[in-house]
Amino acid sequence: MRRVAAVCAACALACLLAPSTDAADATRDVHGSADAFATPGLALAWAVLRAPKEDDAAVVIRIVPDARTFGWIEVVGKDPFTQREKPLLPVTAVGGAFDLKVPRATFADFPRTELRLWQGGPAPNGAPPALVVYYLGVPDTTPEVALAADLDRSLSARVDRARDPANKAP
Repeated sequence: MRRVAAVCAACALACLLAPSTDAADATRDVHGSADAFATPGLALAWAVLRAPKEDDAAVVIRIVPDARTFGWIEVVGKDPFTQREKPLLPVTAVGGAFDLKVPRATFADFPRTELRLWQGGPAPNGAPPALVVYYLGVPDTTPEVALAADLDRSLSARVDRARDPANKAP
């Protein structure tokens, strides 16, 4: 009986100490509820670019990934009921900050937005992302602007504030 207990204890210890590939490959999901967001390796801000005709309005997301942290990014719109996805940005190598412009009407059919990021190295080829930042609709606090110059200023300032919460300047 002692031998069985010793073997069971040894097996349990081995299971606890064995490296888990699942933990290493686990995706970290983060709900990005605010119109500006930052986490190590990524900052982003949302804005709505108004247009004379509502059908021409666009949602702009300034995405600032750190290429030392993430090598690849993909952005999809998702219908949370059917799980149908619409690619907003195919898997792309990270090359620095960029603005993703999406017609505002897209969010009616695909309200969940997922920014999927993979660490550096070769293209993901089916590997799970390291980080998924998801939004359920356009954040309520997203500012609306009419001019491209105002859009750039707003996005830049809010990305900077998100990265440094101590900086409260408007």
